[in-house]
Amino acid sequence: MNWLFRKPGPSGFSYSSTAEEVTEGIDASGLTAVVTGASSGIGSETTRVLALRGAHVVMAVRNVDAGNSVKETIIKEIGNAQVDVLELDLSSMASVRDFALNFKSLNLPLNILINNAGIMGCPFQLSQDGIELQFATNHIGHFLLTNLLLEDLKKTSQKTGIEGRIIIVSSDGHRFSYSSGIRFDQINEKTGYYAFLAYGQSKLANILHANELARRLQEEGVNVTANSIHPGAIPTNLLRYRKTILGSLAQLIKFALKNIPQGASTQCYVALHPQLKGVRGKYFLDNNEAASSSLSSNTVLAKKLWEFSEKIIS
Repeated sequence: MNWLFRKPGPSGFSYSSTAEEVTEGIDASGLTAVVTGASSGIGSETTRVLALRGAHVVMAVRNVDAGNSVKETIIKEIGNAQVDVLELDLSSMASVRDFALNFKSLNLPLNILINNAGIMGCPFQLSQDGIELQFATNHIGHFLLTNLLLEDLKKTSQKTGIEGRIIIVSSDGHRFSYSSGIRFDQINEKTGYYAFLAYGQSKLANILHANELARRLQEEGVNVTANSIHPGAIPTNLLRYRKTILGSLAQLIKFALKNIPQGASTQCYVALHPQLKGVRGKYFLDNNEAASSSLSSNTVLAKKLWEFSEKIIS
């Protein structure tokens, strides 16, 4: 049944294109990328494909042993792969700050930041910093990380003349948030918490973050872009909190689930493809630009979220 999804879009690629296919012929040597959540699923495949194309990839992972195992596998396949592994727990602001310091100590340029890591549908719990866990991990951790690495991206683009790119992995789940979009006044309250609405809220925040960041970067006149993407429905560790749902879902729509190489394609496309030069503040799925929800395009909401997030990380 996958033939239903194979018709290419305007980019020349489709739902079923793989990360290798969308980056074929692209030389990424000399580029450095940071990929969060790189020890499994589409994060590890993204790391592999970027390394295959010549990029130096820094894997930002919660489990360093798992990250090193992925690194070893990649180096066995790609002898000249340049891969580093650094610890990052996005649910902890202290860990995010430590990661940024450790990255800077490597004295590497930074061309690409892929905010890929995420959790989905977990029971209500608070992070170490007292923030609802999905919002903390999926949005606040990445918001802080992006802020801490932004100067590295700007300096590298200024020095090399090569466009810096920030890719924030969202989800079409952003369409299923709370009615207000973001529960600013109740973000950490258990009352009224629904696991999948909270997930939708965090994914809505991802798009709002990308859009407001893109606006600010353009206003500043720097050669760095920001975009958001939906990787597609993929059977990965993201659904570890809902394994029974994953099993049922996989049986019901097996034909429509992407495999991991397909799931990693859109972020690899937006990270590397020359078609995306100068493109900012857009939402992509299936390797093509797509429409996101009206809430995600609300500039007032995006600015409010930015200010709210700045208060949290300060």
